[in-house]
Amino acid sequence: MSGQFLSPEKQAFQSEWGGLENVHMTFFKCVRWQIEETMDPINCPYHYFCDSTYPGNYPPAMDILLLLFTTASYLGILVFTAMEITGGRNFHQTRRYLLPSGPFSLPVILIAFAKGRRINTIFPLSSVGPAIFQLLLISALAFDNEAGSEIKYAFFEASTISGILHASLYLDSVILPYYTGFDALVSSTFSGECTSCVCRKEVLVVGGMMVSYRGWSGTTFLVVGTLFLRIISKAIADDKGRAAMLIKSALESFCWTLITIDSVYLTKNSPPQRSILHGAAFGGVFVLICLHVLRKVCSQFRRWHLGNEKDAKDAAKNHHKTGCRITSPSIFGNPFMGHSMLVICAIKPQLNRKSHNQTEVRPDFY
Repeated sequence: MSGQFLSPEKQAFQSEWGGLENVHMTFFKCVRWQIEETMDPINCPYHYFCDSTYPGNYPPAMDILLLLFTTASYLGILVFTAMEITGGRNFHQTRRYLLPSGPFSLPVILIAFAKGRRINTIFPLSSVGPAIFQLLLISALAFDNEAGSEIKYAFFEASTISGILHASLYLDSVILPYYTGFDALVSSTFSGECTSCVCRKEVLVVGGMMVSYRGWSGTTFLVVGTLFLRIISKAIADDKGRAAMLIKSALESFCWTLITIDSVYLTKNSPPQRSILHGAAFGGVFVLICLHVLRKVCSQFRRWHLGNEKDAKDAAKNHHKTGCRITSPSIFGNPFMGHSMLVICAIKPQLNRKSHNQTEVRPDFY
């Protein structure tokens, strides 16, 4: 499917070395590129060859299991997000163990990323690994760990932070050889000395120059910082906690923006291998991002509506004490104009009252 990777002269050359699939396997799975002296510094200033051996792919059953696990994790986020949009039950205790950032699913993701270089048949992690990592970040941001005490909450959040950092490193160990090999394959010419021997006009860098995405990135550190602020805002006093909550909310919005930017970038610039699977993976990520925006809008409207009801009840209590008549604004009013109530009071003139024991003094001529 990848004849577009190679120019016509390169395609003619690859038949000598056992086919296009073998060439792709050699380049995409190489973890160590060696530079050697060249006899032609003008036409071949840099001569590279792969100095590592790929042990081979895992059986397709491993890919199928990972595909089923990823699908279940995605559906879990989808269902819990839809339940929060509709205002249904949240299942906080159950949700913790079903989300990708939970204590059960996160270790599975770490193991998959650690062994992901050899998961390369039906569900290759070199293509869909970034989408799974985006799924992990979305799960950690969208759903807060519900715990009975501050110690448990801090423990769960710290475990999530550690898992995200380790997952980003393991992801880079999968995608960096892939991106490096893609750059070497597309922007080099074969020298003909071996399967992976190529001539380049510029130095071959780790990760290549064609795809700049990394798991260990600013987006990852910003998400980790947001989770750390959640621990701080829950632990410190209320007066200082408000400031931490405002900073946390701003960071969360920035995190969602960076996740969206990364997803758009990967959709446009990733290598065109397994394009249908890659497009479906990031299409699901975009669906979750849109649902999160809808969830925030519904939550804001629900909060405004409850605030109006509370104001109406408070005003109704005051009516019995002050004799005021309360009229509430239309529900179709602007929710961003504040929780206003129209209070109409009948102002009665206050007359000086005389006490019951006060006697009236009349003049003598009466």
